[in-house]
Amino acid sequence: MDSLAGHFLIASPAILDPNFERAVVLITAHTDEGAVGVILNRCSSATVGEAVPQLAPVIDIDEPVFVGGPVNPDGVAVLAEFEDPDDAGIVVLDDVGFVAIEEALEVQAPDLQRTRVFAGVAGWGPEQLEDELGRDDWIIEPADADAIFTDDPDRLWSDVLRRKGGRYELVARMPLDPSMN
Repeated sequence: MDSLAGHFLIASPAILDPNFERAVVLITAHTDEGAVGVILNRCSSATVGEAVPQLAPVIDIDEPVFVGGPVNPDGVAVLAEFEDPDDAGIVVLDDVGFVAIEEALEVQAPDLQRTRVFAGVAGWGPEQLEDELGRDDWIIEPADADAIFTDDPDRLWSDVLRRKGGRYELVARMPLDPSMN
């Protein structure tokens, strides 16, 4: 399978795991050894100032911290849209990539357009994601910066499905519990 880095995984309605129910995951790395990504639409109640105040020189302290996934929940990652993609520690998509946090704090902060701070990541072992895709647990869609940095992450799942069109527009309008319809 081709790498899905730079793509969204949109949780199908069949996923009932609370970590991934109606999640939109940006895949940041995908190899034969597995895949890693961050959940884009799980905003926590903590702000950058409360959770990671050391990022204040680089990130607005009032920005929320997002729950990137259940793996390594104490780890912090900063995803950003860069003025110059060469400043990214790891490029994920076009001018979107991860901030090399220590370098940004010690040297000079790169010019960042938009940012998201994540605690934890989503991870899959070898062939695990492929198995889930084979069960139609996930819907694949190319990622784009505007969706990654949306001002309304709570609507991201339905917005991305609507944009995909066709039968996915109907899925986007499904209630969380279809039996309540």
